[in-house]
Amino acid sequence: MVTLDRLVNVLGGYGARLCCCPVSREVALRDVVMHDAADPRDLRGDVFLAVGTDSIAVAVELAAAAHASVVLVRGSLPPGPEATERAETSGVAILLVEPDVSWGQLAGVVYGLVLEGRETESGRGPTDLFALADSLADALGSAVTIEDRLSRVLAYSSRQHQADRARLETILGRRVPEPVRELFERRGVFGHLAESDEPLFVEADPEHGLTGRMVVAVRAGREALGSIWVECDQPLSDVRRAVLRDSSRTVGLHLLRSRASADLERQVESDLVIRLLEGTPDAAAVLSRLGLPPGRFRVIAVQAHIGDERHAALLLAFERATTGFGWSRPGRSTLFSNTVYTVLPGDDVAAARAWVGSIREALPRQVTMLAGIGAGAVSAELPASRREADECLALHDVRPTTKSAIAYDEAWDDILVQRLRAAAASGRAPARGPITELRRHDSANATSYVATLRAWLEAQGDLTEAAERLDVHPNTIRYRLRKMAEVTELRLDQPAKRLAMIIELAVSDPAP
Repeated sequence: MVTLDRLVNVLGGYGARLCCCPVSREVALRDVVMHDAADPRDLRGDVFLAVGTDSIAVAVELAAAAHASVVLVRGSLPPGPEATERAETSGVAILLVEPDVSWGQLAGVVYGLVLEGRETESGRGPTDLFALADSLADALGSAVTIEDRLSRVLAYSSRQHQADRARLETILGRRVPEPVRELFERRGVFGHLAESDEPLFVEADPEHGLTGRMVVAVRAGREALGSIWVECDQPLSDVRRAVLRDSSRTVGLHLLRSRASADLERQVESDLVIRLLEGTPDAAAVLSRLGLPPGRFRVIAVQAHIGDERHAALLLAFERATTGFGWSRPGRSTLFSNTVYTVLPGDDVAAARAWVGSIREALPRQVTMLAGIGAGAVSAELPASRREADECLALHDVRPTTKSAIAYDEAWDDILVQRLRAAAASGRAPARGPITELRRHDSANATSYVATLRAWLEAQGDLTEAAERLDVHPNTIRYRLRKMAEVTELRLDQPAKRLAMIIELAVSDPAP
C-alpha cells in the first residue's frame, strides 16, 4: 500500500512540493485517474492528475468531484486563497509540480508507485493483480476474480471462503468450466461484455453450482482486455456498482502495463534462447540469465495451425508456452520463423511429452499442433538437439496419422533415413548399380524383382518370412533371386553389398 507521505517524498525528487494538506499523510492511495476533457464519464480515484486544467482552483474542483485525496498540478505559483479554501473544505491535498516536468514522465512515476507499489497482507507481490483483486473484494465485501478475454483466471481475491462450486472449479482449473461458459454464452453475457462498459448482473443457476454474479468488462480504449466478476446474490447497489465500474479502468491500466512488461520479457527471453539454439561460447551465462539450472535439456519444436491459417494458432502456442513468471514454468521459449522452440530442463522424454500435452490442452480444440523432441543434451549440444527436434517435427509429413510428439530417442532410425534421402535428392546417391538395373528391368518387363529383393533383405535371408511378406510361395522367392542374378551382379553373399542395397532401397523407396 502506498501512502500520501511516500508519494510526496518520491515526487519531491521531481520538483513537486506539497502546498496544502488537509488530510493525513498516512492516507492510503490505491488508484490513479487522469483528467480528460474529451471523456464525459465520471472519474473516481485517490490520485488525480489534473492534465490540461486552466487553474489550480479548477483542478481542485475536479479532484473533489472524483473523491481524490490528492491532486497533482503543474505550475510555479502557489495556490490562491480560493483554491486553498476549496481544498481544505473537500479534503484534497495539493501537490504542485514544476512546469518543466512533463506529464508523461510524471504519470509514469505516479502509476508505477500507486498501481505497483502496494502489497496485500497475505504477502502477494506488489506488481500482482492479486493485490487489485484483494482491494476490490474489501471494497465490495464479496469474492472477486479477474479474467482475460478467454475466461482464464488472471487473479482472484483471498476472500473466497464462501465461493460457490462454479467459482471454486474456475480457480482450481484456472479458467471458467466449459459448461458455465456455454451458459454465459446462451444468456448473452459475453455479448454484453463486448458492447457495454456497464456492470451486468448474472442470475444464479443451481444446476451449474452458480450463485449470482456481477460482471463488468475491462478495456483499454475499444480493446477488450478481460472482465471482473463479483459473487453476489443480488445486483450491487449504485454505490458499489460505481466502485466496480471505476475499478475496471484501474484493472485495465494494470493489464496494459503487465502486457507491456510481459512482451518485453518475452523478447529478452526469445533472444537468449535463439543464442543457445544457434550455439554460443557463453552458454552457461545465458542459461543463468534465463533462470535455468545447469544440467541436461531437451529442445522441443512445435508448429500449430487452424486449417490453412498458421499464424494465429502459432501465436497462441507461443503465448501459452511463455505465460507466467519465469520461475512458474519449466522451459524457456522463442518464436522463430514458423516454429516455437522451447529449451526444457531434464533428460526425461516422458516429461517433455507431458509438457507438449499441457500446451495442446490449453489451445482451442480446432487447433492442430505437431511437435518434435530432440535428444537430451548439455548446453553446448543444444544446437544439435534443435536440429533433431526439427527433424522429428518433419517426420509428421511421412507419418500423417501420428498426432503425439515424435521424440528422437525412438525415431533416430527414421531420421537417419530422412538424412540419406536428402543427400540422395541432392544428387549424392549412386546413379548406377544393381538396384537401378533391377528397377529398369521391372519397368520394362512388369516383374517384381525390386520388391522381392527388399523383402528378402529385410527378412535377413529368411525365404519363408520374405514369402509371407509378398504373399507368395518360398520357391517363388528362390526363382526370382536366380533370375535377378541373370540381370545384374548382386553378390548377396557379401555383407557390405547387402547393407548398401538395403540402405539404397530405404532411401529411394518409402517402406510399404
